[in-house]
Amino acid sequence: QGNMSTPRARIGDGVKTQLLLVLCATWIFFGLIGHAPWKPLESTSISIVKSILDTGNLIAPLASDATSLETPPLYYLSAAASAKLLAPFMSLHDGARLINAIWLSIMLLMVGMTGRELWSRGVGRHATFIMIGTVGLVLSAHSLSAEVASLTSAATGFYALALSKRRPWRACGLFAAALSVGFLSYGLLPLLILLSTAFILPLLFKAWRTSGFLKFFTAAILLASLPIATWLLAFQQYSTSLFADWWQMNLDGLQQHNHLYFVRILLWYAWPALPLALLGLWRYREQLLIKPKFQLMLTFFICSLIFLSIGADSKDINALPLLIPVVALAAGSVEHLKRGTAAALNWFGVLLFGLIGALIWLGWLAMMTDYPAKIKERLQFLSGTNEIDFHWLALMAALLITMIWAFVCIRAKQTNKSTVTNWAVGMTFCWTLLMTLWLPLIDSAKSYQPVFSSLTKVLPKNHACINSLNVGQPQRLLLNYYTNIKLQQFEITQTLSCDFYLLQDNKGVGKMQPGQEWKLIWSGRRIADRKEGFRLFQRVN
Repeated sequence: QGNMSTPRARIGDGVKTQLLLVLCATWIFFGLIGHAPWKPLESTSISIVKSILDTGNLIAPLASDATSLETPPLYYLSAAASAKLLAPFMSLHDGARLINAIWLSIMLLMVGMTGRELWSRGVGRHATFIMIGTVGLVLSAHSLSAEVASLTSAATGFYALALSKRRPWRACGLFAAALSVGFLSYGLLPLLILLSTAFILPLLFKAWRTSGFLKFFTAAILLASLPIATWLLAFQQYSTSLFADWWQMNLDGLQQHNHLYFVRILLWYAWPALPLALLGLWRYREQLLIKPKFQLMLTFFICSLIFLSIGADSKDINALPLLIPVVALAAGSVEHLKRGTAAALNWFGVLLFGLIGALIWLGWLAMMTDYPAKIKERLQFLSGTNEIDFHWLALMAALLITMIWAFVCIRAKQTNKSTVTNWAVGMTFCWTLLMTLWLPLIDSAKSYQPVFSSLTKVLPKNHACINSLNVGQPQRLLLNYYTNIKLQQFEITQTLSCDFYLLQDNKGVGKMQPGQEWKLIWSGRRIADRKEGFRLFQRVN
């Protein structure tokens, strides 16, 4: 027939579901703990979480040196609650980051339910596997960042719209939850994407222009308005000026022009969902404006692209909502892949992940055994560490995921379904190896804790304050997180009123030398960092 329609399964749905759950759990949990906060994604978030725990501010918590609120606090409140609950067992940042396990579990559940609702039974697994295997998701999803909650709200809202024609009242509750969570975690953008999609669908397409959809939409808005209005009123009562600044910042933020950026980034960010979705667009080209499910996917994608382009910075993490309709369309295209296309995608994934996995193992063996020596030297240069400790648990996890990946590649019957399954297993395999065998190397290169800990050793216990110049915001926030030092920025104060003066030097920019009344008492940088360093001066009386 020219395609590879999947034959009747040799194992039951229960076993397939168990495999999916194990794969999702592995993909979610590895990478959430065991490393310091990494800039730029986590510096602001961990500072806000620390502020919540230190001050008890639940309405409008700010980062340590912030003067305005960037996003509403729901995600940070959940992270702070997780950190406090797990404080006896792990560090604050690991405990806070573990909240992503809940957010990501909900997101993957919504993605799977959407695939099943839009297509048929079994397609939900395709959608979840494709989402797990998406290149752009894996690092962003494991970062302490409010965008994770925004993605979850978008996935929930998308599923609610898909469900609204069959179960309007259940969908109403889900859509209201999506609107509330999206706004209370990230602000206007998730709200604008979901509301514009729900408004445009009945405006343009007759299939959505029903009394049932009107009731669904109206009831959802009424339900969502209660928690949103409650927080807005509490915020306005808490600080009128802070509220006005935040609202004005939201309105001023809708003036970006990043359309081309978000279109270009999808070429790698949405792989392998994008080529599958493009095949689906071609196959269903005559039905795109006729069937409600295609109307929903196209409308949601266009609304997301428009509002992200005008309201989000050009950062890859901001493209996460675009993955949802792309994955939904890709999931429905899996069964209709041509034989050659499915085989090419499958073998590309096997070779790609096999090569990456082999390099990770080779690098770890080089660090453990000093052979090959050249590879060890290169890894030492890039990571800034000479040795890594041997951990049995990390090794056992790496061996287990390697055997699972090899078993799946060797034993799996070549079908359309196995193509997306193999890709998801391959992505999980490489991510798990990175987060077990190479995590000490990566963390050594990215962590600021050793630098700032050494800085505090030269400071007297009762120092009053420290002025700073050219110290970036992520660095200031992480310094405060590790040491509780809050810098007084010369760029703002325009005066050097403290006895200590911290400078950040950046590659390609000449070093600023303070006057003769300042004496250099410390300098430091991350061992593997060749782009930035720090110098601390003390005033000479």
